[in-house]
Order: sequence, then structure tokens, then C-alpha cells
Amino acid sequence: MADHDLHGSGGMSLPVRTRDEGDDEGPPTSGLVDHGEPSESLAAHEGRLEDGMLLRDFEERTTFYDAVAELQMTQTEAKLFYQRSRNGNSPWPQATPFESPLIFAGSRPATEYGADSLVLDPDGETPDAVDASFRPFGSANPFSPTHLHKPSPNASCILNDAKVANDPSAGLAGSAFLDTEPHITAELSAISKQIHRIVDTRRRYIAISSQGPNDNPRDTPEWEIYPPPPEPAWVSSHGHGSDETGKQGGGSSTDATGPKRPVRRRKSGHRIGDDFDLDDLLPLPDASEMTFELDSEGIYQVFDSPASRTPAIRVPTIREFYMDLEEIVRVSSDGPSKSFAFRRLQYLEGKFNLYALLNEYQETADSKKVPHRDFYNVRKVDTHVHHSACMNQKHLLRFIKSKMKKSPNEVVLFRDGKHLTLAEVFASINLTAYDLSIDTLDMHAHIDSFHRFDKFNLKYNPIGESRLRTIFLKTDNFMHGRYLADITKEVIADLESSKYQMVEWRISVYGKSIDEWDKLAAWVVDNKLFSHNVRWLVQIPRLYDVYKASGLMDTFEQVVRNIFQPLFEATRDPSRHPKLHVFLQRVIGFDSVDDESKIERRLFKKFPVPRAWNTTQNPPYSYWIYFLYANMTSLNHFRRSRGFNTFVLRPHCGEAGDSEHLAVAALCCHSISHGLLLRKVPLLQYVFYLEQIGIAMSPLSNNALFLAYERNPFHQYFKRGLNVSLSTDDPLQFAFTKEPLIEEYAVAAQIYKLSPVDMCELAKNSVKQSGYERSIKQQWLGQDFEKPGKDGNNVAKTNVPDRREEFRYHTLLQERDILNRYSAYGAGSETASNAPRGIEAAERKDSNKSLPLAAAATGPKEADAGGHAGSFFDSHAAEPLLPAGSTAGNHITGSDPMIFPGILAREHRNSSSRNLASGG
Repeated sequence: MADHDLHGSGGMSLPVRTRDEGDDEGPPTSGLVDHGEPSESLAAHEGRLEDGMLLRDFEERTTFYDAVAELQMTQTEAKLFYQRSRNGNSPWPQATPFESPLIFAGSRPATEYGADSLVLDPDGETPDAVDASFRPFGSANPFSPTHLHKPSPNASCILNDAKVANDPSAGLAGSAFLDTEPHITAELSAISKQIHRIVDTRRRYIAISSQGPNDNPRDTPEWEIYPPPPEPAWVSSHGHGSDETGKQGGGSSTDATGPKRPVRRRKSGHRIGDDFDLDDLLPLPDASEMTFELDSEGIYQVFDSPASRTPAIRVPTIREFYMDLEEIVRVSSDGPSKSFAFRRLQYLEGKFNLYALLNEYQETADSKKVPHRDFYNVRKVDTHVHHSACMNQKHLLRFIKSKMKKSPNEVVLFRDGKHLTLAEVFASINLTAYDLSIDTLDMHAHIDSFHRFDKFNLKYNPIGESRLRTIFLKTDNFMHGRYLADITKEVIADLESSKYQMVEWRISVYGKSIDEWDKLAAWVVDNKLFSHNVRWLVQIPRLYDVYKASGLMDTFEQVVRNIFQPLFEATRDPSRHPKLHVFLQRVIGFDSVDDESKIERRLFKKFPVPRAWNTTQNPPYSYWIYFLYANMTSLNHFRRSRGFNTFVLRPHCGEAGDSEHLAVAALCCHSISHGLLLRKVPLLQYVFYLEQIGIAMSPLSNNALFLAYERNPFHQYFKRGLNVSLSTDDPLQFAFTKEPLIEEYAVAAQIYKLSPVDMCELAKNSVKQSGYERSIKQQWLGQDFEKPGKDGNNVAKTNVPDRREEFRYHTLLQERDILNRYSAYGAGSETASNAPRGIEAAERKDSNKSLPLAAAATGPKEADAGGHAGSFFDSHAAEPLLPAGSTAGNHITGSDPMIFPGILAREHRNSSSRNLASGG
């Protein structure tokens, strides 16, 4: 046993004996050093042993640790902090690094906002405690919307030379950043360029399909909403900023620019449908000269005239779609890219936690200043709910008993060659109205449905009887869906009575026959199911294999024809489908539904076109989404040219199954429902954050089917800044109360400890995700709701404090700026040659892509020679993001590897620790 140097309080030391060559144990080394060969660096240290030192006291450089580099980085950071403090003439001994919270101690009384709160632009004033010359963002207002677009003249500590503004590597913390680990920076630059390509590709697909924020004609001021929305219940006269003083923008039936229609008013919650009359919409628009036809690829092409043979819009081919999809999947599975995205998402979550910790009392004080508004009377939209399950079990039970009591002798079914009354149907299953109960209905999805989607689908059958589902929950039955229309009106009355709850109901079109659309439209129009609180989405069940097995169709092309041909016909000549034309004015878009956990076997190296798909195998998820997207692209171009409303693609995605589904959604979908699997694909989650793709989440539904509530990533997504909203999915299976949406919010607030501001922010997200007309959103959120940050926030309507909106917006801008600056690193220099070969190959592949796809979406001025957008655009403000020389959000404090630990250059990972040690 070796003696150790012991230093007592008196300074006395004991003799020390070190190991000699005869010791059994070898020199202790790090567990990461190769033990097969002696370490040359350790042998070199033997001659420099001081008293009391062992060989293991020398810090050996390994693959993951370099003591010398860490010491240098620490010294560099200290020097940088000192320089910032000196050059900024700050009264503080040390300046705060960029993108760190600015804590203005004593800037407000503790009784008003709480001590040491993080103040984001408090009423446009700057605290007197901080000298005016210390402006981390170089403007009078640290978080003004303009500071992110101009380099600061006062930020001389960062921009010491005027030439920095023209340097592509500007904003990357100077030469210390470039001198430390250039290989790591090159890899981060390559990762950023890959993310740029994904975002640019998505934006081209969205622009081509007219799913952008300014593409829908119903968002123009000239659009007329019929029936018109109700007038505001009260008019503010106290100067609190409430704009509920006039009629709706383009939605008033008395608009001077539109046709004069009779004003039919009714009290909310009463006489549903009395304010609608089909004759008020006559005459319908004339037929168009444009034509359409289904091509050999399974896509409806639109032509400007009967003589033209050139399609009016170029739709991406299935080959281009799968090449772009493969690129997204490849990048999302790349190890360094996943590490980068994971670190950024972790940072975003931590940043929000710090913000919430420092601003809780301030946000509460801001909310208390708002008159009238609270969580219960801000507008909230149920962005994902299926119409056939829109009521709760108690409501359905009361409705069935009421019909049994009042109409027992009404003929409701034709079966086995004879007509059956409602009493005879219940007699055939040996039940009376008295026997019925919630337990008897057995429609609640309990624990027996977990990971059993087949059992969940059976829950739609009351008492387990499909005939009762046909009678009460179908639109196409012997009674033409009259019972379902009656209960729908009761649900609408409840919604209108609550006033502040809206829904977007999913209703099915299966694609089994060509007349499904006309039957559905007739059901809505004839029963007058129009309400200010209701909009519709059409869901397409992916059931081709079922239809094929039953002999209903031979090829997948028949599904495409049955779904889209009536829509093109109604667009070209509304008089051929008058009710369908009226119904489509309240339709937002398309959804795709089925069990995502089904195994998808790829039978073909190259997928056949729909007319050649005659196998009994169901097409994969990506195949379904592509043909919905491609045909919707042509349809939107056709409808937009005629001034009709367009549609968006909002499928179920990421609930279970393959993560490729999320890549498909990131490529071409407006928004999605569920998105649970994003927690397993950090890069796609990061893309969803950067593009603010809407995610309608239903934790109570997921808890019963796929994921326990405490494991649901909803709260994590929310803290990281993803565009999430709460929805109910299927109240009939999951809800217990009369207001299922409030129940969803209440459970989330209890489990996740959501504050009132959090809940109001989720409600605001739901309105912005929804497909309601812009004039309606302006009434609910404010006239400038589309502007980012506090400029677009009306706290008197949303009850979301400006500081929360500013935090979300500037955090997003800073993340995008980081990608811009990394992408600009090494542009046109030799450092680009250090990028991984796979990246170079991807760039060469991208440069060979055809230009028309990009040019069709971005225009010649916005597309470069490689077919990519020339700059990284802000999807909200539609303007270029931060310039390369901007210092906004610069959190790099001396060297970049400190910010992204664990991301090493491929050259380092492929080299042995022995080579690294000898090289050091």
C-alpha cells in the first residue's frame, strides 16, 4: 500500500513513495485510453513528476475530454466577459452573455411584479438602474422588432470592425471560435444547411399547394360569410382596447361590396338553422372555361382552356415527392443532426423554465389588469374532434331514450327484406328504454382499448350493435341521417350557449362511390347544420384493402376518382352540384385517418401508379398522403382562380407507427393531429418548431389508446415553443362532462400545473391553427393578430401578456438566426471541403434537381440556380430573417463546442485516443 502525502494544519508533510517498475499494477489511466499499447504521452510525463504526484494525476487527453482545451476556453470566456464589461462601460462588473435573461433587480417594486423579475419591455421604458449605453441588442428597446435586423452601432465589443458586416462568418464570436475546433464548426454548418434544405423544401410544397397564410380567398376582406356571424354582445366604452364595436370585416351580410341578402337573425343556442336559406345564395356562379382530366399518374390536371394541353400548375411527381421524402428521412436519422436538434430543444425548454420562474408574478399582474377577459371567455377551438363522436355518452343515452319514448313506431331500418321500427330493433336485442344505461351502452374507451385500435373502433357501436350505430350515428341510412342531424343540432345549441367554444368537426367521405359528396352535402344543407361555432373537415379513411377484399373496386385509382372528381365538377360548374358548392364554403380541408400502427410492407422498389395498384395490399401512409396532396394542389389552384375557398391538408400523424409519417407531414402538410412520435425524432421536432407547424394534441385520447398521460410529450412541446393546441378527439369515448374541451384543459392544467396564462396561450394557438376566416380571427384575437410578437397581440382579447408573446417570438428568431449564421460559416472558403462527404453528395444531388418545382413556388427572384429559396424567410412576417452580421441572440461565449457538447467532428471520432494524445 503506497503512502500518501498528508498536509496537516501545521504544514508537516510525510515521506512519499511512488510506484516503481516492480509494482504489479500498471499506471492508472482513463477508461477511454486504449490499454492494448503503452501511452506515449504518459511515458513522457514520468520525468516531470513532482513531489506527491502520481502518473494518474496527469489529465490525459481522450476522445471526449481535453484539459488544455477546456482551460483555454475558460480563459477565453473570462477575457470576453471582461472586454464586454470594459467596452460597454457598464456599471456592472460583468456583462450578461447574449441570449441570457436580463435581470433588472429593483427595476420595479417587489409588490408589483416581484423581486428580480425578468422584464421584457416593461411598458416601453428602460430601467434607470442600468446605464443607457449598455444595450445588448443595440437599441433603445432591447426587444424592439427592429433590433434583430440591424447591427448595433453600440455593440463595439462584438463588432469591432466595420468589415464584420460583410463577413459571412460574422456573429460567430470572432477568431477564437474559428481557431478552436474548425472541424466541429464545419459539421455544425453542414447540419444547419441540411435543416435549411428541409425547411426550403417544405415551403415550396406549401406554396405550390396554396396552403400558405395568404393563399385562401376567404381570408380577403371581400369574402362574405353566410350565414353571418352574430353581432358582438356588448360594446366597450372604457378605452380598454376592445375592438368589439362594429360589424365583422368581410363577414357581414350587409357588406356594401357584396350582394344584398335578407338579414335572418336568431338567438344563439335556439332554432338552429333558421338563419340559413339556400335561396339566399342563388344565383350560383357560372361555369368556367377551365377544364380538368385525370392523367395516367392518378392526378387531376387543370387546363386553362379546352384547347390547352399544358397543365395550369405543375404538381410535383411521385418520384420527386419520394426523393424529397428520402432526403428528410436521411437527415432526421443522421447522428450528429439528431444530437444538434436534441441540444437545441433542451436549451429551449430550459430557457422557458427560467423565463417562467422569473416572470410568473409579472404575468399574473398583467392578466389582472385586463378587464372582462379570463380563460373561460377567451375563444378556444377544438381543432381535432370527430363528428360522429362529438357528444358525450350521457347526451347520447338521453337522446336514444327520448326517441324510444316519443317515436317507437317510426321505421328506421330496412334489413333482411323488411322494414323495422325503432321498437322492433330494440326488441330484437331484448332491451327496453328502461334497461339502457351508460354501462349498457359500453362506449367508453377503458383500459381494454390500450394499444387495441380494433377494440376502439368497436366502441362506436352502442351496446355493441352495428345496427344502432347505423341508425343514430350515420349520415347515409334509411332515414337519411335525420337522427344524427337532430343530436348534432343539440350539440350546436350547447356550443352556441357557451359562446366561446368552437369546433372543427371531422366527417367521413370513404371514397366507395362517386355520389358520397352529394349525399353528405345534402345532409348538411337540408338539415341546415350551419353555425358560427362549427366548421368542417373531411376525413378520408385509408381502407382501400377493405374495399378491394369486398369487391367494391379493382384499383386504387377508383378511390382517387370517387374522392376528387365531384369536387372538380362542383368547382367548374357549381350548378351541377349546388348543395356541394354551398357545403364546401364551410369545409376547411382534408384529414386522413386509420390505425397508424399497422405494419406497412414495401412490396415495390418503385410504387406503381394508382391505376396499376390492383393488389390487396393497402398502400402505405406516404402513398395516401401524396395523392391527397397532389390532387388537392390542382383543386386549390382551380378554386383559387375562381375566387372560391381553398383547402389544407391536416392528417392524423405521429400517433403510432413509423416516424416516416412525420417526415411526410413536415414535407407537405399544413398541420397535424397527435404528433406523439415527435418525441423520438428530435430533428423533425426541431423543424416543427422552426416552421411553427400546428399540432392538435389529445392527451386524454392518447392515455386510453397509445400513451399514458404522465408520459405524454404535450407539456414538453409547449415549453419548447412548438405550436400546440388541445383537442378532444372523441368525446363520446373519452369525456365525462358536458363541455369536453374544458375538461381537456382542466385535466391538463391539473396534471401539468399550467398557469392561466399557459391556458390562454393554448387557446390562442387553437384559434390561429383553425381554419376560421381571417375576419373572424380578427374579432377574436385583434386586427393585427398575424403580426409576430407583441405587435400582433391584443391582450384585451387573448388575455396573453405581451411579454409572453415577445419571449416566444424572439426566441424563435434567435433560433433561426443561429442556423443562418452557421450556414453562412465558411461560405465560399476552403473550410467547406471539411464537411462530411455525405453532405457534399446531398448538395450535388440538390443542385441537380429540376428548377420548375422551386420556381413555381418561390418565383425566379427567390430561387437560386439549385432550385432553393435564396434566403431563410420568416413564415410569419414574410421577410428575410436576421443578416449574417447581426448579433441578436449571440450566446456563443468564446468557443462553440462549449454550447454543443457531445458533437465531435467525424475525423475525431474515427481517430484513436492514442493518435489524439500524440498529436496534442
